[in-house]
Amino acid sequence: MSYQELEFEKDAVFLVTGGAGFIGSNLCEAVLNMGCRVRCLDNLSTGKQENVDLFLEHPNYQFIKGDITDLNTCLEACEGADYVLNQAAWGSVPRSIEMPLYYEEVNIRGTLNMMEAARQKKVKKFVYASSSSVYGDHPVLPKKEGQEGNLLSPYALTKRVDEEYGRLYYKLYGLDTYGLRYFNVFGRRQNPDGAYAAVIPKFIRMLLKGEAPTIHGDGRQSRDFTYIENVIEANLKACKAPHEAGGQAYNIAYGGREYLIDLYHIMCEKLGKDIAPQFGPERAGDIKHSNADISKAREWLGYEPEYNFERGLELAIDWYKENL
Repeated sequence: MSYQELEFEKDAVFLVTGGAGFIGSNLCEAVLNMGCRVRCLDNLSTGKQENVDLFLEHPNYQFIKGDITDLNTCLEACEGADYVLNQAAWGSVPRSIEMPLYYEEVNIRGTLNMMEAARQKKVKKFVYASSSSVYGDHPVLPKKEGQEGNLLSPYALTKRVDEEYGRLYYKLYGLDTYGLRYFNVFGRRQNPDGAYAAVIPKFIRMLLKGEAPTIHGDGRQSRDFTYIENVIEANLKACKAPHEAGGQAYNIAYGGREYLIDLYHIMCEKLGKDIAPQFGPERAGDIKHSNADISKAREWLGYEPEYNFERGLELAIDWYKENL
């Protein structure tokens, strides 16, 4: 079953934190298209006003400019909400190494504020973004829940702590929490700019401009690139998951494995470019190989990703061609 076929109460209210960001804005759009109400909470520190402006005229959309590090803001945002899709966080492993205190404040305290607000306001389901970075240096592929290694960055630590709080809020308070371990999500509206931009939009932008991107390392690191539509499906299906599936974390990916150097050459071919990449040093905190076992999400959430890497990349390239 695709997420478009899911049925929610027609007056259901979805609170999407980080709703002005890449993943959050796509979730807002999907929920509005299903006929439900969306409340977007974002402080616009990394999200974009243009991702809010897309929906401001929609009668079922409400924007709250606020910060998850403020508990009162979280309580107000959760008032009357049925489902929380908590995407608000600061991403990027390298940036977290430079700013560990800030990541602790936003990603841990902010998420805890949201869980507490959801508990107090009796939200039905609390779905939150975790990350494949929680697997750390565990060498076994595919990555499987329960087989985590030593963490390699403050960002990864924040996501591991979020999962522990999710488990506790489920066990202690009965809040249905579902942690989604995203694996290298990409797609429309992902920011291609800045030093911490994700690899796919960054490479596309540079190649379109005729510039040579830098690949950190030798390009033989691998990733389970996951198209945004699969992530939307996971979030919405988690909202329909049984109570017994709560308090746990789930791999959200397609289950594939692509090497960065191969990704680069595929992009060059699709964009009609013949540009040799530059190679730089490996980045601290990066996981060398990432490939997900998604059987747990399939069993408990009914997650059946429809978009493989090739199809997602085609759609992403088409979007950036029109919007860059």
